[in-house]
Amino acid sequence: MTSQKKYISWIAQIIAAVILFQTLFFKFSGATESVHLFTKLGVEPFGRYGAGIVELITVVLLLTPRKAWLGAFLGIGVMSGAILAHLTVLGIESDGDGGYLFILALITLLCCSVVAYIRKGDFFAFFYTLI
Repeated sequence: MTSQKKYISWIAQIIAAVILFQTLFFKFSGATESVHLFTKLGVEPFGRYGAGIVELITVVLLLTPRKAWLGAFLGIGVMSGAILAHLTVLGIESDGDGGYLFILALITLLCCSVVAYIRKGDFFAFFYTLI
């Protein structure tokens, strides 16, 4: 991996990790907004706690150099679910947020996709070692 790709990957990893990390407080503290969203989805409180745990694991993996590829794939999955929830149940604008949560999900999905693409060699190397 060239140094330019390495920097781009780290920038994307940090952006995704910061966005995911800052939402953890709302999920784990039982903030009204978070409870309302997961109630609308019909998965409160277990869905909120489950999503928070998966997002915390994603943050740790994204910030672990040899496992960033795994964090990126996990982040793609989590954010795909969040975007799907916004498009089908929650709406792009949720509770008057102007689409803020939806936009954050899109940015995180984009960043995780960039990391997954740049670090695809780590992904293939991992599976090669299993053979």
